[in-house]
Amino acid sequence: MRLWSIHPKYLDPKGLVALWREALLAKKALEGKTRHYRNHPQLTRFKEHSNLIAAINSFLREVFREACSRGYCFNKRLIGKGFTRKKIAVSDAQLKYEFLHLKKKLKKRHSKKYSELKKTKRILPNPFFATKKGPVADWEKR
Repeated sequence: MRLWSIHPKYLDPKGLVALWREALLAKKALEGKTRHYRNHPQLTRFKEHSNLIAAINSFLREVFREACSRGYCFNKRLIGKGFTRKKIAVSDAQLKYEFLHLKKKLKKRHSKKYSELKKTKRILPNPFFATKKGPVADWEKR
């Protein structure tokens, strides 16, 4: 499971679809509707939010918005109701780590998107996250 902190605009079509599906699985895990992935490290930051369901819904809404901007028809009803404006903090080092990780993947599977990302000077987070200075997250598998 990879719940990207970077803006979903950086993802290729395969990555965007995978993010949507994995975020929906994360939502089920956070709601207690599946036994799988309940303790996955990627869920830590959502569990630490004061309203974890609203947090994952808000994350999913941003993925949905990116999909719509590309003409994809994801099912908005799967997001559910209840959102929050209280963003989750993500470190600049985490964004950089994820961006480099994504570039490695894209170098192999989507050369056009890889070429686009090589020109990126400032890495943006998913709009639900707020960037802060700091190290790569403790929950990140390296």
